[in-house]
Amino acid sequence: MANSASAIKRIELNERNRLRNKTYKSMLKTYYKKCIVAIETTNNNDLETSNLRELVAITQSKIDKAVQKGIIHSNNGSAKKAKLTKRLK
Repeated sequence: MANSASAIKRIELNERNRLRNKTYKSMLKTYYKKCIVAIETTNNNDLETSNLRELVAITQSKIDKAVQKGIIHSNNGSAKKAKLTKRLK
């Protein structure tokens, strides 16, 4: 148990940040899975392809934002984006 007031505040801050990061990571996983499912089920017509590219762009943007905020490591973000791009081709 923390002895000083600053240590108690730090524990509270860490818990708040952990919950925020957990929410963001969950959202990232959801977007990533949506992209994977959409890529696997697409029929290569123009409308689906444009929607798919838009979804991938949004997902890559979310990954970049998570890297900027320090929620995931930059190498992890790069690997996720590379896998999405590879599956898209």
